[in-house]
Amino acid sequence: MANPTVRSADFEDSAPLRVLVYSSDAATRDRVMRALGTRPHPDVPVLEYVEVATEPTVIRTMDAGGVDLAILDGEATPAGGMGIAKQLADELDVCPPIVVLTGRADDRWLADWSRADAVVQHPIEPFRLAEAVVPLLRRT
Repeated sequence: MANPTVRSADFEDSAPLRVLVYSSDAATRDRVMRALGTRPHPDVPVLEYVEVATEPTVIRTMDAGGVDLAILDGEATPAGGMGIAKQLADELDVCPPIVVLTGRADDRWLADWSRADAVVQHPIEPFRLAEAVVPLLRRT
């Protein structure tokens, strides 16, 4: 439910929120960005995406700061998003919220181990992804 005290116009002059989307598969990155679009909910500012295909680039980008949310594909190869999520949560002084995409419902325990803030299962469904992401974006 939308916050009645917040109007879409309240974010017109806001800086976009930067969302890192990591997957070794370009089609998965595209599905994530299409599912959320530029504005998944009126309660959040416009999203700006940073597409990343490799673990070293994820680490460099996150170390540099300025990322408001990271969406990491647990099925990425050779480095899966759950391991990267755990590393980021352990090593960054200020870690933005992390969403992990899992291949199976049974992977939930591993996503919990990774210290992800939310878990969404493949295939990417826009409503489920937005349902996980929007509350995390509201906190930023």
